[in-house]
Amino acid sequence: MNDLENALQRAAEVISNADALLIGAGAGMGVDSGLPDFRGTEGFWRAYPPFRGRRFEEMSNPVWFERDVNQAWGFFGHRLHLYRSTTPHEGFAILRKWAERKPLGYFIFTSNVDGQFQAAGFDPDRILECHGSIHFLQCVAQADHGIWPAEGIEVQVDESTFRAHDPLPRCPRCDSTARPNILMFGDYGWLENRTAGQEQRYIEWSAAAARGRLAVVELGAGLAVPTVRFHCERTEGELVRINPRDTEVPAGAISIPLGALDALTRIYKKKGDAFIFSSN
Repeated sequence: MNDLENALQRAAEVISNADALLIGAGAGMGVDSGLPDFRGTEGFWRAYPPFRGRRFEEMSNPVWFERDVNQAWGFFGHRLHLYRSTTPHEGFAILRKWAERKPLGYFIFTSNVDGQFQAAGFDPDRILECHGSIHFLQCVAQADHGIWPAEGIEVQVDESTFRAHDPLPRCPRCDSTARPNILMFGDYGWLENRTAGQEQRYIEWSAAAARGRLAVVELGAGLAVPTVRFHCERTEGELVRINPRDTEVPAGAISIPLGALDALTRIYKKKGDAFIFSSN
């Protein structure tokens, strides 16, 4: 058995034997669904050619809602439509099969703002979106105007320039410009109320999960924005890191240098329905 097959087998055993499952997901998780991961400037420019010469960190910045709101909503409006229209890949279904049968349950810790885990049928009360969600909005002008769903909001974007056409999303209370409830770069105006509620549920679940064996499956979490990666390393559990790049792991952890869908499919095949019907 070669090193990769051995790692896949070990991962299958860890996941099968666990009483609880923590799923950590970074941008690489969505690549197999066709979503860009914005890896490096070239990756960002391939996804958004009109922004060549700018970095993702420059465009994902709240200053654009003051400097050029049509440009800001061109970028985020296109992403909102893209995420809404994207079907989660089969790897999400595999994770859900494992997660829903754990006696101490599961939780998802993700830096992704795309809502793909909700779209794949995971319980919204078992998801912590540490950087917020593009599917919720907040007021640019008044922090006390709260957070509201983006349901029904349609932003028309010129894809040759990635500029949004008027009308743009507005605050229902004061008619000021709205923005996504996402933690951007250099962002001091992000409302964390919704994420704070998710975090409290996660803390409560973690306390309960500590009574049993915890498997931590981390997918597509790189070093550029290492929030998920560092959190999974700090968590008390058996870590399975799935990433074709940045493959280093702490001592005792399992590294699988594959994309998310390929790795999850191959791990599942190691035990098949034994994952579902295993007695812990």
